[in-house]
Amino acid sequence: MAKEKTFVEDVQRDLYDFRDEEIDFYRVDTGLTKDIVLQISEEKNDPEWMRDFRLKCLDIFNHSKMPPWGPSIDGLNLDNIVTYVKPKTGMAGKWEDVPEDIKNTFERLGIPEAERKSLAGVGAQYDSELVYHNIRAEVAAQGVIYTDIESALHGPYGDMIKDHFMKLVLPGEHPFAALHGAVWSGGSFVYVPPGVDVEIPLQSYFRLNAPGAGQFEHTLIIVDDRAKLHFIEGCSAPKYSVANLHAGCVEIFVGDDAKMRYSTIENWSKNMYNLNTKRVTVGKNSAMEWVSGSFGSHMSYLYPMTILRGDNSKMDYTGITFAGAGQELDTGMKVNHIGKHTTSSVNTRSICKDGGISNTRTSVVIAPNADESKSIVGCTSLMLDSKSRSDTIPAIDVRNQNSDVGHEAKIGKISDEAVFYLMSRGISEEDARAMIVSGFAESVSKELPLEYAVEMNNLIRLEMVGAIG
Repeated sequence: MAKEKTFVEDVQRDLYDFRDEEIDFYRVDTGLTKDIVLQISEEKNDPEWMRDFRLKCLDIFNHSKMPPWGPSIDGLNLDNIVTYVKPKTGMAGKWEDVPEDIKNTFERLGIPEAERKSLAGVGAQYDSELVYHNIRAEVAAQGVIYTDIESALHGPYGDMIKDHFMKLVLPGEHPFAALHGAVWSGGSFVYVPPGVDVEIPLQSYFRLNAPGAGQFEHTLIIVDDRAKLHFIEGCSAPKYSVANLHAGCVEIFVGDDAKMRYSTIENWSKNMYNLNTKRVTVGKNSAMEWVSGSFGSHMSYLYPMTILRGDNSKMDYTGITFAGAGQELDTGMKVNHIGKHTTSSVNTRSICKDGGISNTRTSVVIAPNADESKSIVGCTSLMLDSKSRSDTIPAIDVRNQNSDVGHEAKIGKISDEAVFYLMSRGISEEDARAMIVSGFAESVSKELPLEYAVEMNNLIRLEMVGAIG
């Protein structure tokens, strides 16, 4: 047990308790006004169209109402949120050029080591700005573009950004999409040319380190015809006594005969409101895969959406959430079948402990012309005590009589017999329960690269012993 406690204390200290308050920042005032939006736009040196777009989004936000469903976010007061926090450093293309204070943060998170071992490129964002971005020379030689989105906006890819930016996620869809459009900052841009297979994943890592701040990065990915890409997103934040907000946006455009996988490990602290929006459109004969692990955060609204617009396109979604004390995680996915012979498969798993609440929302829409499309949705919940709660909320809209849709939901608890069997083999009760929970999450972890599967299993162990704050 002493060894286990040391492991927990070490990881908890490294991931949650270190803060870099000595770093010098530039930040705007709290709240959201026209002056603040213009101040951010000036700081970013926006082109005129982007400045006007920000102001349009602000107007939409000011006239928006929260949706009449989902968890209440009354504890989030935007008047107290700082929408832009910039470390006083530029973006580095070499790791040794990153300021020491910030570099120490990412080294504790294992970013440089992961880059050396298993990544084709890395972007690292600290609060509102990218502080590091790099891509392997051999990948760049294939014509792959991987850079921060603001450099792309001001460079030769500006027209490509303008043609795609918030064209999938529209500002009028919900208040936090409009908020994102008004104050967005940072994020990555990826373009994979036709026929290029990026065999090693790219990763962007987002660290929100300032208390009372929001992070609004925008990730834009374009995978052209016959191309392949695996993109990994990592997120974390230290624990504070005030609310933090994450309202990022991910837009992905997948061409014909292409394949895209997007893997996420979200490891926020429990003062975070995670209100992220992700969406992809998929061309004919193409495939989209989502792999998602959601840990931490006080409250989450997270429902990646896939638009299967091309004939014979497909989507697979595999996700897990872990809700502990004081957490309400409202997660799931949406899929719209538009093309003919499209298929979708959804496997969601949720774990609840110490009064945590997990809601799984799934939406499947079969359009009138989506002949012979198929969708299967499976939602499984594991309850670790009688105080917790898990709900499955499906929405199915089928407008084509030649299609096939199924939905299955199951809920259960850890088997006392399984715990007893493991304990009879010399394993402690705590470790036995953790092993069973890790096995429950295996369908997600096996889809991740080895280093990230290990990270996810470590997070589950930490949640099981109540070490994540």
